[in-house]
Amino acid sequence: MQLEFEIKGMDFARAGEAAAKIKKALQMVGMEVETIRKTLVVAYEAELNVVIHAYAGTLTAKISPDAVEIKVMDEGPGIADIELAMQEGYSTAPSNIREMGFGAGMGLPNIERCSDQMELTSEVNQGTLLTAIIFNRTSGEK
Repeated sequence: MQLEFEIKGMDFARAGEAAAKIKKALQMVGMEVETIRKTLVVAYEAELNVVIHAYAGTLTAKISPDAVEIKVMDEGPGIADIELAMQEGYSTAPSNIREMGFGAGMGLPNIERCSDQMELTSEVNQGTLLTAIIFNRTSGEK
């Protein structure tokens, strides 16, 4: 199963819709609760990153019995220093976004923490591509 969502920058009214729809799809196919929880965090944080930092983007969720792949490609300013962006608390979100309660600098670290595999590439003034894979482990499996 594959789901695809278009995301617009600064569209806070719809922020989180893609993640919520992915959660419902995972519940319907019977994914493990921990897989759903991790995927929800990854999808939500990635979706919010597009809303906050990019002009537009596409989030794709590929769901198989063994794993969920979340791929987000955006058009935006890109990330100049990925290593710095991965540090907890580092944020380039403007003050008006932070006043709304977003942009605390935890998005990418949370995505990495909840992913079994993560790849992040970016080009300044072009955009960013994030791919995260969450394995569907049965209870007790590591």
